[in-house]
Amino acid sequence: MEGIDLVKLNFSSGSLQLMNIILGFIVFGVALNMKVSDFKAILKNPKAAAIGLLSQFALFPAITFLLIQVLQPIPSIALGMILVASCPGGNLSNFLTHYARGNAALSVSMSAISTASATFMTPLNMAFWGGLYVSSSNQISAIELSFLNMLMIVVTLLIIPTIVGMLINYKLPWFAKILRTPMQRLSILFFFGFVVFATYGNWDFFLEYYYIFFSVVILHNLLSLSTGFGMSSLFGLSDYDRRAVTIEVGIQNSGLGLIIIFNEFDGLGGMAIVAAAWGICHIVSGLTIARLWRGSEDTQFSDAVAIQ
Repeated sequence: MEGIDLVKLNFSSGSLQLMNIILGFIVFGVALNMKVSDFKAILKNPKAAAIGLLSQFALFPAITFLLIQVLQPIPSIALGMILVASCPGGNLSNFLTHYARGNAALSVSMSAISTASATFMTPLNMAFWGGLYVSSSNQISAIELSFLNMLMIVVTLLIIPTIVGMLINYKLPWFAKILRTPMQRLSILFFFGFVVFATYGNWDFFLEYYYIFFSVVILHNLLSLSTGFGMSSLFGLSDYDRRAVTIEVGIQNSGLGLIIIFNEFDGLGGMAIVAAAWGICHIVSGLTIARLWRGSEDTQFSDAVAIQ
């Protein structure tokens, strides 16, 4: 066993539950801007969602496997990469899509579908791609994700916050308007606070294995964003939808990955380092691309005002 596999990260079940609460809070803030008509538009034109889910569960895991063939990391790192690529979209993607002025309703819909689908797609991708990578296949345990548990994740972290936020927007639009700006700022503050707390507790490990972060995780995350952007561009999606698909594919539920690693792989250090580093990396890359897109919208708006 490699030295990195002996590492035990400081992630308690309580900290993971706290992260879920924060994510639910973020989804609620996004839902304050959404209407039922947003989802009706997706049902009438499901092309964007289909392309996004295909990128999420088929193309990105395949690209991950090719990347592993090139980099040839140790088995636990390879397994961590495959597991992250097999996870559904992360709930932070909903906030980032909204912040980037993309299709937030499409993002929420994709998150809900991908999270529910993860009950069979995550184990399937882990078994298939991990099995093809012979070096790591002997480390794969029988991963079984409870459909009921995954359904509860969808309901508590996506459906309930979305319904409550949309109801307030529909019944009390004046109150929703008051809440929007503070909720947006609090969402960023709370999530960054959690990331700082989690990183501080494991800082020594990140410093010791920084090369994994720079040589593997950043490249892997950039490929995920490129997959979503490339597929949505290839199939001619609008810029509004392309932003949602790009962010949704690029923001993986690494928190779920950590839960699986601790429950099914006894917290295997190489896998845990990859998933934890991903949790930090995709926040930075997601916020960066969302800010760039939002900035371009602000510039276009300013130019239009100047012309008038």
